[in-house]
Amino acid sequence: MGGKIKSWKKRWFVFDRLKRTLSYYVDKHETKLKGVIYFQAIEEVYYDHLRSAAKSPNPALTFCVKTHDRLYYMVAPSAEAMRIWMDVIVTGAEGYTQFMN
Repeated sequence: MGGKIKSWKKRWFVFDRLKRTLSYYVDKHETKLKGVIYFQAIEEVYYDHLRSAAKSPNPALTFCVKTHDRLYYMVAPSAEAMRIWMDVIVTGAEGYTQFMN
């Protein structure tokens, strides 16, 4: 879901363990960068069990990535994809924290 304009748009996400970022683009050609989530900014990753994402196209597959300054609502294409993305994002963020210690 968009940050300023609260509407749902498809985005292509790229997890980069070396740069410790989760970048997102308009499409899979990765030509227009829309934003970057730094692992160090991620506070929580959780399933949207309260259904707080307004007008989610699929509430059962909606999850949240909470950072210091924004809450990202995301919808996965399947339950398996949602579990994988949540695990990867949590692992990346935790890995960053362990790396810093």
